[in-house]
Amino acid sequence: MSNACLTTVPLRALAHCRSGDKGNRSNISVIAHDPKAWDLLVSQVTEDSVRAVFWSRSPSSIKRYLLPRLNAMNFVLDDVLDGGVNGSLNLDTHGKALSFLMLTLPVTLDATLAHELRFPPLQPTGVLP
Repeated sequence: MSNACLTTVPLRALAHCRSGDKGNRSNISVIAHDPKAWDLLVSQVTEDSVRAVFWSRSPSSIKRYLLPRLNAMNFVLDDVLDGGVNGSLNLDTHGKALSFLMLTLPVTLDATLAHELRFPPLQPTGVLP
């Protein structure tokens, strides 16, 4: 990526997510809107970047599984649901809502890829909606 015209967008601009839960474990899938974004997502939506987004949930482990033929990946996060649906007094301990948090993960892309993905013209420090 050239530094000339980079921008940062939330993951939701490049992908959608689905999530679920089992006990105190959540799984979150990330699916690229466009296969052209796949390599960028693989390089930036990593176990470490997901840990940074979910720091307040204190996951004990995060494992990423790549599904390249589907342009998707699945993350399994352990100990993020306050003990799980049956083990917590928290109002919403289901993992289904966590996909919305995942969609806030920042992703940086350059103007060339943005053009290929049909984003509007980018300014060097611009942010897409």
